[in-house]
Amino acid sequence: MTSKKIFILTFLMSSMVFSQEVVQSFSLQQAINYAMEHNRTAKNAASDIEAAEKQKWETTATGLPQISASIDYSKWLQQQLALIPAEFLGGASGEFVEVPFGTKQSVNATVILNQKIFDGSYLVGLQSAKVFLEISRNAKEKTDLEIRKAVINAYGNVLLAEESVLILERNKAVLEKNLYELTKIYENGLEEEESVEQLQITLSGVESSLKNTLRLKTLSYQMLNITMGLDIYSKTILTDSLENLTIKNMSLELLETEGTVESNIDYMIAENDKKAKELLLKLEKSKALPTLNAFINGVYDGYDDNFKFLQKEQDWLGSSLIGVRMNIPIFSSFGRSAATQRAKINLEKAENDLTEAEQQIRLKIALAKSDYQFAVEDYSNKKENLNLAERIEEKNQTKFFEGISSSFDLRQAQTQLYSAQQEFLQAMLNVINNKAGLETILNTINN
Repeated sequence: MTSKKIFILTFLMSSMVFSQEVVQSFSLQQAINYAMEHNRTAKNAASDIEAAEKQKWETTATGLPQISASIDYSKWLQQQLALIPAEFLGGASGEFVEVPFGTKQSVNATVILNQKIFDGSYLVGLQSAKVFLEISRNAKEKTDLEIRKAVINAYGNVLLAEESVLILERNKAVLEKNLYELTKIYENGLEEEESVEQLQITLSGVESSLKNTLRLKTLSYQMLNITMGLDIYSKTILTDSLENLTIKNMSLELLETEGTVESNIDYMIAENDKKAKELLLKLEKSKALPTLNAFINGVYDGYDDNFKFLQKEQDWLGSSLIGVRMNIPIFSSFGRSAATQRAKINLEKAENDLTEAEQQIRLKIALAKSDYQFAVEDYSNKKENLNLAERIEEKNQTKFFEGISSSFDLRQAQTQLYSAQQEFLQAMLNVINNKAGLETILNTINN
């Protein structure tokens, strides 16, 4: 076998391996769990918590001992000169002599240790770092709740599309059979052409709906993949059925749950905002307080006309200093006062927002419970309507082929059946989605 043939065979085998699609199966709960780990928004929210923890330590570290060092080397390009009376050196009185000032080169090495003793803004900063971390954790919790609800909605939409395709395919098969039989009857002169045309119109509508639903099915899978954090074109199989999920989510006990406003994540976030505004007010007030810092300096200086600083015989002059420094704000042209007043206004706004959030959440809880209860009741109603529509369509079909009823009556019964089928599917999806919405706002997630 030539090297060219070997290369082609190897390429084809590699292509076959990589072309095999990885198929993953998910129940609804497995899809939720997968999304919590792989959804890109959830991963970013987790990263925000890590960043907040680092920022907390960053703020804490500013109040701990800080050590810095510096080394300065300088060389005179034109050395500074000093004028001294010439008579000091035995010269004439009234004359001056130029004398070099210091050495041509010098090195200065300094080590400084600073320590905060009192700083009001630092204390506020520590509290703010804790609040910021709490905000990040609440944001992660809200993200998880929203992702869970989004996965449930996307999962349900896929199941809805799957069920719709099956129903439409069955309807199409029944219509094609009826149209074939009716065409034969018409060809034998026992039926009017209008009856055939009526069935053709109905069949055309079902075929159009089927094509559209197949497209929506593909889009629904892609939306689910994105929500879960998968590649948009991943091959995904869902193991739960729409009917089983509906039955599993029909729990009226949830309506009896007395969810507290304080447990709602939006309330927690609004409360975080209020705490943050309180701390900003404290920060502005703290700027009027004195600050006290301690320091220790250690300095070594070396001087010479030539560069010998790396040699052992170089002489170094050492010195050290310890002290405290107090800064006292005295007058800021009322700038601090304006900043404090502005912080007070923002705090009042945050308090208003918290009260508004509380009222809105109470209303949302009531609406979510009402929507869920209606979804459960509507499911039973739509199921009964579907059974009635099926019986009506079956009777009209029998009557039509027996010559008792008209094609218009049959088409009306069929249209009513198709509408009842879609309404029943939507009712099942509403039970699942409204249950998820109620659990989200109550923050009582039952896995």
